[in-house]
Amino acid sequence: MAVRTMRVWDLPTRLVHWAMAALIPWSWWTAHTDQLERHRLSGYLLLGLLLFRLIWGFAGSETARFAAFVRGPAVIRRYLRGEAPAALGHNPLGALSVLALLATLAGQIGLGLFAVDEDGLESGPLSYLVSFDTARTAAAIHHKLFWGLVALIALHIAAIAYYLLVRKRNLVTPMITGRGPGDGAEPRIARWWLAAQIAVAAGAAAWFVASGLKI
Repeated sequence: MAVRTMRVWDLPTRLVHWAMAALIPWSWWTAHTDQLERHRLSGYLLLGLLLFRLIWGFAGSETARFAAFVRGPAVIRRYLRGEAPAALGHNPLGALSVLALLATLAGQIGLGLFAVDEDGLESGPLSYLVSFDTARTAAAIHHKLFWGLVALIALHIAAIAYYLLVRKRNLVTPMITGRGPGDGAEPRIARWWLAAQIAVAAGAAAWFVASGLKI
């Protein structure tokens, strides 16, 4: 008997997801190899993607909205006991991972904007707003927080492997094709022009920050 599939993830959500997945290791590599101009560019791109995802979490498609998957402790407990119905998008426990990843990425990007190297030659676009010592502290935390981000990504990948091997549920394919198994009505998918408008706004905001808040 064929399993019914439906649209689960819209194209903007999938593009942002995979772009972040590519840019985070690229950011590490460019920093590790002292390609700091490319490192900053990667950070600005991540900032734009993050801003888009945050706005999309309130105005985008149904499964991408935070209100659709962020739940309280009681719902999480029911899910862990197997009493909650299967979620079409993120499950209540996976929502915590999403929020932790977005928050840590926001902190990582924000610290980088204020960071400066020990010689004061390489700096983030907002480093002029704080003292040199504060900018150096931001740089130190920026380096250390990255490994917290790596730990969260590793946990995310481990959870995906668990669902695939133990619960026999493939979470990767729907994030590639946009379609996954499901019953009932298909979730509401936002219009492409809304995604375009938000992308322009997020890109403009990221450019403004990258310019040092100067026009």
